[in-house]
Amino acid sequence: MNAMSIGQAAQSSGVPAKTIRYYESVGLIGPAARGENNYRGYGDKEVQILRFISRARRLGFSISDVEKLLKLYGDRRRPSREVKRLALRHIEDVDRKIAELRTIKKALLTLSENCRGDDRPDCPILEELASERPARSSVSSARASLRTTL
Repeated sequence: MNAMSIGQAAQSSGVPAKTIRYYESVGLIGPAARGENNYRGYGDKEVQILRFISRARRLGFSISDVEKLLKLYGDRRRPSREVKRLALRHIEDVDRKIAELRTIKKALLTLSENCRGDDRPDCPILEELASERPARSSVSSARASLRTTL
């Protein structure tokens, strides 16, 4: 094995060193082999796994789902239906988030249209954000979506 430093592994995989350390700390990747100098050493296999994780994360898979995908990837006897099931469930999550973002956008557009945007201090956007009363339906939905999204 040609051991790479964490910096070299980061450059080769496109995953920042800090993120590699994080993935190691949460058990997504195994602890790196340590050399005599106690530095982490990575091989081609680890870099391939880091690329796999990076691609899955860019597609929005959670750490938990990435862990499941990695287990399935490593199991040559896996049923592909398990992989597809994870992907389809993720698509449902993405669709839900898109709907939430559309609601948020609609609410922000409504608030923006009601704000004069002039030199006066009154601003319906700030008033709505500070409000304790139930808001109009689209704004209320957006606020609820913001709470669940954040």
